[in-house]
Amino acid sequence: MAAELLRIGELSRRTGVSPELLRAWERRYGLLEPGRTSGRFRLYSEADVARIGSMRAHLEAGLSASEAARAALAERSRADSPLLQDGADELAHALEHFDDVGAQAALDRLLAGLSLDVVVRDVLVPYLHDVGERWARGELSVGQEHFISNLFRGRLLALARGWDRGHGPRAVLASAEGDQHDLPLLLFGVVLRTHGWRITFLGADTPVASLAQTVRAIEPDVVVVAGSVRGVLDPLVDQLREIARGARLYLAGAASNEDLARRADAVHLDEDLVAGTRSVSAAAWST
Repeated sequence: MAAELLRIGELSRRTGVSPELLRAWERRYGLLEPGRTSGRFRLYSEADVARIGSMRAHLEAGLSASEAARAALAERSRADSPLLQDGADELAHALEHFDDVGAQAALDRLLAGLSLDVVVRDVLVPYLHDVGERWARGELSVGQEHFISNLFRGRLLALARGWDRGHGPRAVLASAEGDQHDLPLLLFGVVLRTHGWRITFLGADTPVASLAQTVRAIEPDVVVVAGSVRGVLDPLVDQLREIARGARLYLAGAASNEDLARRADAVHLDEDLVAGTRSVSAAAWST
């Protein structure tokens, strides 16, 4: 299937950056690399979306526009380097052979040479998706799947240490009641933290009543509820609507869709994990 190409209006909607500013970044810094239709209209790719997200993150971190553009372009260049594929292969081999030391060393090298966004988007998320599919086909054992998930969980929780510090906006993250899977949500939180957010992580199988109590107690800027199993959010729509009255609510994962989110007065996050953090950040920083 061909990759989706975007007109500048859709690119603006996806990234939260005005068309005028996008054109300026393209003209001044070469940040974007559009193709052209036969009618000479510019068309932008997911790689352009990623560079814009990186540019915004660097701007939010205090870099000037020119510095942020250079950093975003350099980051994409590193993501296209052999380090990415070699590191991903080394990590997968170590994990599937129960080699904790080797897997940790592979992660160290990836995180030293690439940004966290790139490692999550281009290594961890695709690999975890592949693990799930191979486990379902019987190509990986239960022991391997548990080892891989728990190693990632331990590493991510180490990265999450102190993620409540600072003065940025606060997000409450919770997996839906009845959903035992929270590793994607943990990845989401670790990446969102790099955008200056404070994170309150409630984890798997969070009762909606407990989530509502937390929202009343700490008054977060946003709440993200993820469901990895289709149907798990459907019985919770009325309660989720109550939560949406106290904070901007996002629904994510296979259990969410546009119709369900609309009924819950929420926003459906239908993007990949890293792009989702950028959408949440863009909406918050623009208000």
